[in-house]
Amino acid sequence: MIKLSKTTVAVLVEGGKATAAPPVGSSLGPLGVNIGQVVSEINKKTASFSGMQVPIKIKVDSDTKAFEIFIGTPPTSGLVKKEANLEKASGKAKHEMVADILIEQIIKIAKMKETAMLGKTLKERVKEVVGTCQSMGILVEGKPAKETMRDIEAGMFDEEIRLEKTELSAEELARLEEEKKKLAEELAKRKAEFEKIAKEIIAQMVGKARGEIKAKLTQAGIPDEMIKELLPVEGVAAAPGAAPAPGAAPAAAPAAEAKKESRF
Repeated sequence: MIKLSKTTVAVLVEGGKATAAPPVGSSLGPLGVNIGQVVSEINKKTASFSGMQVPIKIKVDSDTKAFEIFIGTPPTSGLVKKEANLEKASGKAKHEMVADILIEQIIKIAKMKETAMLGKTLKERVKEVVGTCQSMGILVEGKPAKETMRDIEAGMFDEEIRLEKTELSAEELARLEEEKKKLAEELAKRKAEFEKIAKEIIAQMVGKARGEIKAKLTQAGIPDEMIKELLPVEGVAAAPGAAPAPGAAPAAAPAAEAKKESRF
């Protein structure tokens, strides 16, 4: 029977913050490898992924205790959020934009994900990243990602891609932050406007069937999430003293009344 001298350990760590505690320490302890050296090397190699969970593979030679570390990369969406300084993507990517990033940042992500993407050329991988931005509600170069995709295909950013430009100036970074604040303000304003219109429609249609009210709200362009939030579901009891939901059936008679009725 052939004894395998190498063991591979797979763990997930926060970029630049691996420690000798679990999962790294507990996985490597039985292998007799120098855990401190492994942790130090992991943190050096993952420093650029600060704040993100990074997949790591550690290959250990059980005879010599030598080790190799292979660094995976976080999902493209995670890298996009990091570049955009964003906690979460848009829940309604078709209608609500939450951030803006530049082509240099797209190129940076495409280079980081080089071995995990389908594109054979950097330009093809750049287009893959832009596609991810589209699904996250993130503008690219101040435009909807679909429009920027057409610009890339037309060769507008060929020079930046050829030079593999990934650095941004302090002024560009500040401008992107300002753009993100502006987008957030616009979203809040639009939500307030939709909410006002929705409440007016619901008030005007008291007593109408729920389906009829919903159709009117949809026709007015009110987002589905807001309709679900503002339009009560038929059959759900209202709070004591509250007005019945639009189109809801009358409440059942109290138990005492029901008992009284049963005597006749």
